[in-house]
Amino acid sequence: MVQAGPTTTEPRVNRKILNRRDLLKRGALASAGLLAAPMLNRGRFRIFANSPVEYTSRAIDLVQQSVVIDMLGPFTLDFAKQNRWFTKPESFTASDLAPYKESGINVFHVAVGLGGPDAYDRVLRMFASWNGFIANHDQHLMRIDSAADLNRVKSSGKIGIMIGLQNSDQFRRVEDVDFFHGIGQRVSQLTYNARNLIGNGSTERRDDGISDFGVSIIERMNKVGMAIDVSHCGDRTTLDAFEISKKPVLITHSNCRALVPGHPRLKTDEAIKKVGAAGSVMGITGVRMFVKGDEPTTIEHCLDHFDHVAKLIGPEHLGVGSDVDLYGYDAMSPEANRALRAAYKGSYGFREKIDIERLNHPKRMYDLTEGLIRRKYSDAAIQGILGGNFKRVLSAVWTT
Repeated sequence: MVQAGPTTTEPRVNRKILNRRDLLKRGALASAGLLAAPMLNRGRFRIFANSPVEYTSRAIDLVQQSVVIDMLGPFTLDFAKQNRWFTKPESFTASDLAPYKESGINVFHVAVGLGGPDAYDRVLRMFASWNGFIANHDQHLMRIDSAADLNRVKSSGKIGIMIGLQNSDQFRRVEDVDFFHGIGQRVSQLTYNARNLIGNGSTERRDDGISDFGVSIIERMNKVGMAIDVSHCGDRTTLDAFEISKKPVLITHSNCRALVPGHPRLKTDEAIKKVGAAGSVMGITGVRMFVKGDEPTTIEHCLDHFDHVAKLIGPEHLGVGSDVDLYGYDAMSPEANRALRAAYKGSYGFREKIDIERLNHPKRMYDLTEGLIRRKYSDAAIQGILGGNFKRVLSAVWTT
């Protein structure tokens, strides 16, 4: 997707005199890198260079006024490029940074799935790489460690990096929770798709619950102020976590099984109601097979998942967990895409495409906001969904 920039030709617009408020708004948008064409009729703007896509001033304002948090936003799915950034931080240039700055996303939870017998060492290396990368670019990036960081990240002008993991195999003993919290981990998903010492993943053969060891890990996570995530957990493990934890349990990135019957990776209405009872938040993802079981699959079907959760427990328990980088899975190289698909069981239900049009580009938060406006959500509800709700619950969970 072409980045916003000046255009060489202007569309036809009504010759009307702009008042001072219009001029100030246009100036603010231009300085933020958002305005790629003059204001169009009906208070709409083009924010993509060489693109006819228009966004309402209301949607633009809501994104710009919100602390936007993507509770599962890998920094990039090009892991070879990410490795270059980690080993040679100077290779991350201004042009690499620009799409993140222009996305409207203030905080990326960059968790990936790592597990297995060498998980401790692999996770330690990954977190060390992130810490080094952030330190080398501290004029543009900041690690999110606390509620205070969430409060100041937007005004800082920096991109917030929340360090988490989509597994907890790195916890070999209870004391490891303290260690990894000490080096920056603020979220840990109890399991990935398979069974570990804590509990069961969503595609495991049996739907068992949390082990005694898992109970001790949850208790220690509560104590140190590390958020518990159950996005990939099996049904029983998910429900057990809500019953055991004394603090709200997060679903950072999942959708509603009621709308995609039988998909093991999605959450039951019973689990979603636990989110509401705990005062927690569920992040909705735009991954195609988690949105609808067949074609066509569009952004409107993704919005149906927001509506389903809102009707069950209220919009104050909704957030965004895209589960994709700025450009999407379908933009990966063919080899990387094949390797990705091969790493999952058939129950994941991959189809030809993994992404959804309009949710597969750097400014997708604007498209999502327009969709929420179409669905008649209030401004306050939309700001909560874009990040305010996760900000609220993380601020509570991260206390000690």
